[in-house]
Amino acid sequence: MPNYIRPAIPGATVFFTVVLAQRGDDMLHREVATLRDAVRETRAELPFGIAGWVVLPDHMHAIWTLPPGDSDFSTRWQRIKGRFSRSVGVTRPRSASKRAKGEAGIWQRRFWDHHIRDRADLDMHLRYCWADPVRHGLVKRAADWPLSSIHRDIAQGRIGRDWSGPWPEGAFGE
Repeated sequence: MPNYIRPAIPGATVFFTVVLAQRGDDMLHREVATLRDAVRETRAELPFGIAGWVVLPDHMHAIWTLPPGDSDFSTRWQRIKGRFSRSVGVTRPRSASKRAKGEAGIWQRRFWDHHIRDRADLDMHLRYCWADPVRHGLVKRAADWPLSSIHRDIAQGRIGRDWSGPWPEGAFGE
């Protein structure tokens, strides 16, 4: 089994991609209220800031900032995924190892993470979050996707409602 070694940088800002086990499933979209509850409960126990977030039908991207002195984002994702799975109360086809660990088979194991290096890197990853629903053909304009932090950023005057790029290039964990 691979030994994943993730950076342990207290107070880091980190971009994540988290994916359902079955690509093409729309559970995150259908169960977004359950996901929000899982995030809210986890943040109450283990706080973190949210710089950006977009929820698509079968995956999501998030940008978190951890508190000073704290580098443990893995436990936070474990709790969010676990709470969501228990609340939804369904199982999907599972491998023997997932059954043995009591996993519901809803999520891909692990997640993709990238530690944000500077303001330009943060801006690029925020634009990726905003643009992803357009890139997947779900909407024509980023602001038309309801499950995105772009709406908060528009309301706070950080970005215009008609933002349409530039679209970031590169690998973002999908």
